[in-house]
Amino acid sequence: MLPTLRQLQYLKLLAEHGSFSRAAEAAHVSQPALSSGVQELERILGAAVVERTRGRVQLTAVGSEAVRRAEDVLARTEDLVEAARNAGKPLSGRFRLGVIPTVAPFLLPAKLPGLKVAYPALRLFIREDLTPRLVAGLKAGQLDAAVIALPYNAPGIDHARIGDDEILAAAPIGHRLAGTGPIPPGSLSADDLILLEDGHCLRDQALAAFDIEAPRGEDVFAATSLHTLVQMVSSGLGVSFLPQMAVRAGLADDPGVVVRPISVDAPTREIVVAWRTGSSRAAEARLLAEALKLD
Repeated sequence: MLPTLRQLQYLKLLAEHGSFSRAAEAAHVSQPALSSGVQELERILGAAVVERTRGRVQLTAVGSEAVRRAEDVLARTEDLVEAARNAGKPLSGRFRLGVIPTVAPFLLPAKLPGLKVAYPALRLFIREDLTPRLVAGLKAGQLDAAVIALPYNAPGIDHARIGDDEILAAAPIGHRLAGTGPIPPGSLSADDLILLEDGHCLRDQALAAFDIEAPRGEDVFAATSLHTLVQMVSSGLGVSFLPQMAVRAGLADDPGVVVRPISVDAPTREIVVAWRTGSSRAAEARLLAEALKLD
């Protein structure tokens, strides 16, 4: 006997919500019905999946592994249903797209109007988040595709190229690096830098390109967005990195900021549309990458 999809869904919700009552509410069933479903799953597996203590639910080792596999099964089942509904109609119906914050405000406004014209039946649901959480969402079946930047190590994820985005330097007026022409990589040091907070892939990609270790300490500035970063540079707090697509969109149009290329062999990040390996929506993700191609 095999577990049912409903039982796997109950277990997934139980792991997400941490209590039988909240999981039952999310599943739109009574608490006894959800509890009975989980107990039947345990009988089928021949092992406990949760430890029941007063006020909290703790997954067992078997339960944690079951949740991981259940997420994959449920995601593939959702893919099957969506593919059947939209058979012969690419990029139609619901499509859940994740986008990293250093791309979303600069790429989407330019590309979404054309995408809507080309695929009028497409219902796009957009989630802006950091790369690690977007990749986790792809693997858990919570997203159909995500626009991310490479290099980024993500096993089990395939991708299609949108284009290259050059990484530029931004310095305050009067700074020794606020001249003209390309900046040699050796002229940058950790002491000069103000960066995005940890978790933004642009931060890691820029530091890796110049072989610079991230500045550390309690007094290190870390911005939550590129808009904040530009304001910090304009205020004379240091030098930073900006993606070319953001500069072209006018982000650095500030009289206190000078933007310069970096060396002859300029560092770039590769913008891609990524999806879970084996996803039934892979062909649509490739179409989306074509529609979002950088000019």
